[in-house]
Amino acid sequence: HVQLVESGGGSVQAGESLRLSCTASEYIASDSCLSWFRQVPGKRREGVARIYVGDGSTYYDNSVKGRFTISQDSAKNTIYLQMANLKPEDTAMYYCGANLGAPCVGGSATLSEDYQYWGQGTQVTVS
Repeated sequence: HVQLVESGGGSVQAGESLRLSCTASEYIASDSCLSWFRQVPGKRREGVARIYVGDGSTYYDNSVKGRFTISQDSAKNTIYLQMANLKPEDTAMYYCGANLGAPCVGGSATLSEDYQYWGQGTQVTVS
């Protein structure tokens, strides 16, 4: 049973940066997709960025493209989300999710329902 732990959230001013981290309790197989999602109250969880463990391919939602960067440190079982030029609309609870044995492309990559493991979330507030 994989456990994911996020950290790095906080309150910042518009235009500032934050880096989120998500560490897995065990090795994540290379044929897996690790993703960052975000959620605001009353809305569904939406995908922000994802990385395919095997080759490091990355994918971004249009709303964050050019501002957010997802990366991984496989030796530490950790993924990161570097967020730059933050905007008030980026305010949300950010979650990392693991979709084991699945690609980062196609419908299942962006559907939170298809992810097997989640962290507890870390709050990002931009004012």
